Amino acid sequence: MVLSGLSQRLQGIIGKLRGRGHLSEADIKDALKEIKLALLEADVNYKVVKDFVATLQQRCQGSEIMNSLTPGQQVIKIVRDELTNLLGKDADTLSFSKGQSTFMLVGLQGSGKTTTTVKLARMLKTKGKKPLVISLDTYRPAAIDQLAIAAEAAGIPCYRPPGTTPVELAKKALAWAEDSEHDIVFFDTAGRMHLDDALMEELQKLKELIKPAEIILVLDAMTGQDAVNIAEGFADRGLVDSFILTKLDSDTRGGAALSVRAVTGKPIKYIGLGEKTEELEQFHPDRMASQILGMGDVLTLIEKAEAAFDLEQAAKLQEKLRKQQFSLQDFREQMQQFKNIGSMEQIVSMLPGGAKLGKIQYDEREIARIDAIIASMTTAEKLSPSIIDGSRRKRIAEGSGTSVQQVNKLLKQFAATQKMMKQLDPKAVKKGRLPFPFKI
Repeated sequence: MVLSGLSQRLQGIIGKLRGRGHLSEADIKDALKEIKLALLEADVNYKVVKDFVATLQQRCQGSEIMNSLTPGQQVIKIVRDELTNLLGKDADTLSFSKGQSTFMLVGLQGSGKTTTTVKLARMLKTKGKKPLVISLDTYRPAAIDQLAIAAEAAGIPCYRPPGTTPVELAKKALAWAEDSEHDIVFFDTAGRMHLDDALMEELQKLKELIKPAEIILVLDAMTGQDAVNIAEGFADRGLVDSFILTKLDSDTRGGAALSVRAVTGKPIKYIGLGEKTEELEQFHPDRMASQILGMGDVLTLIEKAEAAFDLEQAAKLQEKLRKQQFSLQDFREQMQQFKNIGSMEQIVSMLPGGAKLGKIQYDEREIARIDAIIASMTTAEKLSPSIIDGSRRKRIAEGSGTSVQQVNKLLKQFAATQKMMKQLDPKAVKKGRLPFPFKI
């Protein structure tokens, strides 16, 4: 869950206000004090917190609260609106140049810069772009190899220019890329363990040579207030146009996400929510604010589902359900697509009120067990589970590394599902109102 610690604190505070028919000045004052403490404990920049709470206080003392029939709900709306403004108000995308666009990714070592370079290239490739990635890191051992390997795994072209210095590599790369088919070139620059003059001077030279459409600073959200200091250091030297925040899926204090936009005036454009190459998302301030306050993020969930599910396969599934021909193989294929959306914890956190569940009791390993059991069946067994007798169950259990009891549980649940589907209204099937077969 994104920013789980801060999210739970803020939801607890505003939850006390929800549904209240009357709010005194003391009630509002206490709530704002708690919000301030929650933000400071989340490592949000002190000046940002001070200005944010002052704005809330000013709005909460106005007529929109005092004259409201639902003052509690109105306070929650104000908090959401101001949190959205703090995060940047509107979603931003990359700024492209006419013709070929070049981008520099900068940041300190360990921020996830190289991985993010590949993630960003992959994202744009899915949108019809022709990206190319190039490493200019001549300092860190095997840095160039790391980018090349990650790019190959993601199906992204990676060019290795000859040379021994970053500037020399950049010159050769620009000359080569100019005549290539690629419309976007990402330069993964070298990082340091900390900000220093040598790093900044090198990046300034690269900026003058490459003339990037944007310089993107990759920040590790887990570093909290340090991320703000790093952002200020790059911004003061004109070496950042936008941000990508990584590791927002971890249990961070969240200070970076809520501070860098306000401190530097530069937008957060993307966020990293995992190690997989597809786990990079465009940053939507309004959606993030809603998710932090427990209002869900249904739009992102819908987008993830649309990207994960094969529409042609879904149409075939509907036809099978209509004809009551749904098999274990069909279920396995649907389960694999469902996993592409994200973990169950991530999915639930995007539903309104889902964050109240906290760390839900959900065993992701159960899906892997079900997948292994079905994979150990023959084609005939997947199509007709009724033929699976005792000896077959034992063989399936041994082949999947599970127990006969777990195989029995799956078959029992599937039999119940088939029975339920026989009673299913064909009109509901046609409209796509499909039941999820198993409780896990």
